[in-house]
Amino acid sequence: MAQQNTETLSERVKALSHPLETGDETEAGNYFVSNYPPFSYWKPDMVDEVAPVLMSPTPEDTNLGVYLHIPFCRKRCHFCYFRVYTDKNANEIKAYLDAALQELEVYADKPYLKGRKPQFVYFGGGTPSYLSIGQLQELTDRMKDLFPWDETEEVAFEAEPGTLTEKKLEAIRDIGVTRLSLGIENFDDHILEVNGRAHRSKEAYRALGFAQTLGFDQVNIDLIAGMMDETEDNWKKCVDIAIEQDPDCVTIYQMEIPYNTTIYKEMAEAGKVTAPVANWSKKRDWVNWAFNRFEEAGYTVNSAYTVVKNPETTKFVYRDSLWAGADLLSVGVASFGHFGGVHYQNQADVGPYMQALDEGRLPIFRAYPTNHDERLLREFVLQLKLGKTNISYFQNKYDADVTEVFAEPIKVIKERGFLSIEGDEIRINRDGMLQIDKQLHEFFMPQHRDFERYT
Repeated sequence: MAQQNTETLSERVKALSHPLETGDETEAGNYFVSNYPPFSYWKPDMVDEVAPVLMSPTPEDTNLGVYLHIPFCRKRCHFCYFRVYTDKNANEIKAYLDAALQELEVYADKPYLKGRKPQFVYFGGGTPSYLSIGQLQELTDRMKDLFPWDETEEVAFEAEPGTLTEKKLEAIRDIGVTRLSLGIENFDDHILEVNGRAHRSKEAYRALGFAQTLGFDQVNIDLIAGMMDETEDNWKKCVDIAIEQDPDCVTIYQMEIPYNTTIYKEMAEAGKVTAPVANWSKKRDWVNWAFNRFEEAGYTVNSAYTVVKNPETTKFVYRDSLWAGADLLSVGVASFGHFGGVHYQNQADVGPYMQALDEGRLPIFRAYPTNHDERLLREFVLQLKLGKTNISYFQNKYDADVTEVFAEPIKVIKERGFLSIEGDEIRINRDGMLQIDKQLHEFFMPQHRDFERYT
């Protein structure tokens, strides 16, 4: 097992020497907190930690999600940092899907996973909707044979508007998708072109119109505040159009420039430090304006990134379950998941990924076994993205009083005017939510605060 620090979590939190320092300009780096510990601390020499978990008995009280990464796109966006391919033919795509199913088949026979039915299934990318109808039908039929969907509460599916026709959307619905997420990002053709998006506004309107007539439980659209060439007038028009389109939910991100993006490469070649996008203050102002506008239209803000039309019916099963410690079986190139507290990520290139499977090995590249304190911290910071979390939840699950464990960072964020404690709830206000990822770094353990490596 990996060596564990013997200090208590509260002692380690108190030992933090400095907060994350960032200026107002958007510089290269990924500050979005999607997991803990950060990916840069997952190591190849920890891969052996996965096997013992997979050979252990099936847990009785842990939900399971299944994620499949579809790494194919019509075009690579300039701000994209995911593993995607734009040059694969039909035979290569089929070979990849067969490999992913082979990987899923190996997992289906492991004691820890055998016989479990997923609470949710998620298709991400890349562009899952890049696949043909036949490919989608064959893929999902074979997936259901291995991990039946009859008790699945949510099947989420990411889609690029330009890849969708009414017939394909019908097929996506018929394979069981309940939550369709359209990567629209912006409704202005110039903004879409400058930022490298493959679709244009006409395709976005058409895809959204088709989707809303086909009976999906939820139709979500993604927007990004602060893209290249974005102006305040354009952003406000974009938000108003989104409201007119009446989606079930909207996810709003603030533009970042991770290191492995086209924009960063151009910055590096030109010797520039600041990205050609809106600064953080402007992005926060724009998202705040959008939240207010959506609330005026009857929507509810239910996380740092999402607004929903009807919070009683619009659920985020995959998000809420993962942020409460569910197991995530992830398959496909570069995908990452976790079993019983052990994080893992697959090979990041399709060649080594498929080679490992051909050799009868799971294609895991790196892993990280978390301890009790790290699992507590992970759930706590992720749930703060919802704007509130319950003290009793962590007391019951981890036998820990988070107000004591995290007393120092709570005090810091409270003094900034972003956090309050009301009875059993720890709350983050709107100003704090607009910069939640920056605030969450305050809770990181000292050994996980090397931000140059993290970003």
